[in-house]
Amino acid sequence: MNNKIKVWDLPTRIFHWGMIVLLGGLWWTADAGEMDWHQVLAYSLMVFIVFRLIWGVVGSDTSRFSHFIKPPKAVLDYMKLTKEQGVSSSIGHNPLGGYMVIALIMLVSAQLTTGLFATDEIFTEGPLYSLVSSEIGSLMSWLHKKIFYVMLGFASIHVLAVVYHGLKGDKLITPMITGYKQVSEASGLELKFKPALMAFLLVALLAGLVGNYLIKPVVGML
Repeated sequence: MNNKIKVWDLPTRIFHWGMIVLLGGLWWTADAGEMDWHQVLAYSLMVFIVFRLIWGVVGSDTSRFSHFIKPPKAVLDYMKLTKEQGVSSSIGHNPLGGYMVIALIMLVSAQLTTGLFATDEIFTEGPLYSLVSSEIGSLMSWLHKKIFYVMLGFASIHVLAVVYHGLKGDKLITPMITGYKQVSEASGLELKFKPALMAFLLVALLAGLVGNYLIKPVVGML
């Protein structure tokens, strides 16, 4: 018997797909030399990341870090069980996937942070570049480029894991679109979801701050 239950709230789903779109746009703008737009997209991504960090503490159950960050032993037990019995369906992120989420958020945060101090040594400088020495600026610029490749590697592993789970019957993409997931039996877990309005007000506040202090000066030069 299949049961359809809600596992993801709307804000978390918008964050997930919005981050993918923004990262793709950042890749393209950097490659095309559209550095002004690269900065605008980067600051927009900053709003998303800061929101997700806050939502991971105060948001809906499955969005909270406490829901999917498990002790290392739980992750090892999950991997052992998966090896012995195959992929099983999880409500929200599974223990191993939870660590991947944290890794990707940390990498994107590091990428954004280094970008604030980076320079392309031609026209574009991060808004905090003038606060550090040229040596530190060069280091941050180097890290900004290298972290991207690490992030790309982790993202590729994440995509492969999602595809693998889908092939094994644990559909992960559809729930991240619709918010609902089919489970084989009632889990007995009562999930609580915070109002979407709460998330959108938080995003509006963050967007106002970032827009005024970081995006507005860049847009003024376009």
